[in-house]
Amino acid sequence: MPVHVLLFEAGTDNEGIHSLELNGRTVVLLFEERDDAERYAGLLEAQDFPVPSVEAIEREEMELFCGQAGYEARFVPSGFLPSSAEERLLIAPPERNMDLTHWREESQPPGAPQEPGRDGSPESAELEAFRRRLEGLL
Repeated sequence: MPVHVLLFEAGTDNEGIHSLELNGRTVVLLFEERDDAERYAGLLEAQDFPVPSVEAIEREEMELFCGQAGYEARFVPSGFLPSSAEERLLIAPPERNMDLTHWREESQPPGAPQEPGRDGSPESAELEAFRRRLEGLL
């Protein structure tokens, strides 16, 4: 079953996925409905945040990616109604957002092209391989 995620700079070396920090956890939203993902992207744009693209990816692949990366995959079903302040963030972004470049390596000078998987760590190599598999799905 495909889910819809928000990607920044999709298809580039600087590709990143939209995530939230909730109680010390990094959460990636997996929208069941494309319209919900597009609405969320529009709300980000209204906050002067760069607009992500909405991409359909198999739910199992995203859950695997999130698990390997140490993220929590949070499924947002069609017609979801929040029952808490934390759940409200699943349908509307927080008022304050982190910088778009947060996922890039901090040791690089601003504007330098990112080279994922080049830091030599096994985790980095695994993430790079998985990123390439995800790109192959698109």
